[in-house]
Amino acid sequence: MPANAGAAEPQGDRELTITRTFDAPARLLFLAWSRPEHLKKWFGPVGYPVTMCEMDFRKGGQWRAAMTGPGGTQQTPFGGKYLEIVPDRKIVFSNGFELPGAEKMIMTVTFDEQDGRTLLTLHTLFASLAQKATHVGAGMAEGIASGLDQLTDVVAALKAAA
Repeated sequence: MPANAGAAEPQGDRELTITRTFDAPARLLFLAWSRPEHLKKWFGPVGYPVTMCEMDFRKGGQWRAAMTGPGGTQQTPFGGKYLEIVPDRKIVFSNGFELPGAEKMIMTVTFDEQDGRTLLTLHTLFASLAQKATHVGAGMAEGIASGLDQLTDVVAALKAAA
């Protein structure tokens, strides 16, 4: 499907939003999203560890990662570009599989801290309804939820070390 195929499709139909509240300050969540050594410990569903992670964490910088599935099979690498970074508040990046013609989704992570607790909102804007159907049908929301469960443990360890 062409890169602009979703342009005529209503944006609201191409969105997925997931929220989670963490008992930790925003700076620790931001840290867990911005450093490969932390991201590798939590990103993705349980049973699919991130075994390759490269990050040039700055606006315009590239990132890429790959997970290894059960049985040791490396999954198709994915990645994109950092579009906006506001320390401890927001990260916006493109994300897609490294396949010819693969569409990129835009993911926005916001960190809203209040009284030492942080509401993390992960908003995904898919390039098209077809891309959304493929990813959601493959369990993307469940995979994100599983990753956020693991993020809770990583942030707790960062909090204990602070």
